[in-house]
Amino acid sequence: MKKIIYWSVTVAVAGFLFGFDTAVISGADKPIQALWNTSSLFHGLFIMSSALWGTLLGALTGNYPCDKWGRKPTLVLVGVLFLISALGSAMAPEAYSFALLRFIGGVGVGISSIVVPAYISEIAPAKYRGRLVALYQFQIVFGILVAFVSNFLIAGTSAIDWRLMLGVEAIPALAYLLMIIKAPESPRWLVQKKNEKAKARSILVTLGEQNPDQVLNDIERDKLQNSQSKLFGGSYSKPALFAFLFAAFNQLSGINFIIYYAPRVFELAGLDVNQSLLSGAGIGVVNLCFTMLGLSLIDKFGRRSLMYIGSIGYVISLSVVAWAFSTESGGLTVVAFVFVFIAAHAIGQGTVIWVFIAEIFPNKVRSKGQSLGSGTHWFFAAAITLLMPFFLERFSATEVFTFFTLMMLGQLIFVAWFMPETKGRSLEAISLDTNNKHGAFDANR
Repeated sequence: MKKIIYWSVTVAVAGFLFGFDTAVISGADKPIQALWNTSSLFHGLFIMSSALWGTLLGALTGNYPCDKWGRKPTLVLVGVLFLISALGSAMAPEAYSFALLRFIGGVGVGISSIVVPAYISEIAPAKYRGRLVALYQFQIVFGILVAFVSNFLIAGTSAIDWRLMLGVEAIPALAYLLMIIKAPESPRWLVQKKNEKAKARSILVTLGEQNPDQVLNDIERDKLQNSQSKLFGGSYSKPALFAFLFAAFNQLSGINFIIYYAPRVFELAGLDVNQSLLSGAGIGVVNLCFTMLGLSLIDKFGRRSLMYIGSIGYVISLSVVAWAFSTESGGLTVVAFVFVFIAAHAIGQGTVIWVFIAEIFPNKVRSKGQSLGSGTHWFFAAAITLLMPFFLERFSATEVFTFFTLMMLGQLIFVAWFMPETKGRSLEAISLDTNNKHGAFDANR
């Protein structure tokens, strides 16, 4: 078990890079727009959301190297992309090269959101799978926190402070690359794609699996039962729908809007620049603390319970923020309930999303299913980030937050009526439910 934990933590460092890369741009947002004198639409498309469009491409195509080359080589590729992006964007001389290099880092983010949850779910025992896969999310929010704190500490230190904010990411990217080189390949990938049972068994034994032959038998049976390789077929329609809805709701909460534009939102609420940056760091602290809480609860109370808590928290916090902007009730009210919103996200969607999507697909199409869920997630993230500067000029903050509130009412309905429970069950047992004659999960198992 110690080795499983070690490799899960090591692989999840890609999540740290994901989170850092996502949040670090918030500190460079306004300085870059002022430096290159870009319009709001250009700034949203080429500066703020270029990484997200790269993430979308990585998410939609990352299943190919993940299936063809294997989980481990794909994890190495992720580290290389992050390193290139961090160094390059910090030195970019103008807007277009900056956008390209941020795009490359985004591709790394997109691929990591497929390969990391898939890899950890495939080496983790069912009893601990939720919290081990959720380590990825923990590392994401830890990276977000470090990015916000780093931005706060670097801001004002020099005329090129925004370049330093972006370039510091190269340090953890290099460390990740050095660590991941010794990681073992996924035994489930070895059986599914290479039919290398002896090597897979050896890795299972090395990882501390007490019943490697039973696990291999289950993997073989799942391989025979799920011979269809096309994701959009009758057998996989229900998990595909679940993955799409889950990922769409994640971004329709407004989470990336808050993380990318936190200083701008707080300034709209009346805070000055330094207060806004400090409040952004506060978002990172709240996110980290409640992700840790979700991590400790996901295998005990299950995925649906956390999603109930998160969905209700979303609706309450977003409603109050919309009200606060409409009545000009003050910046502290906005800050307080944005923190509540972050807490709701962290304990619900933030903890559950990568776990749930990695669990509901059979071994045969897991990376394709991850690609669907991740691609959906990042399409909505990119679209929202691109359009927000434009929308904030034409709609009030009240209208924006009211829209997010309505979307989260939709998520609450999804959780209550449709979302299945997957805790404590092997991947092969969950897969068996997806292929029963009714094509449905038993949500109570």
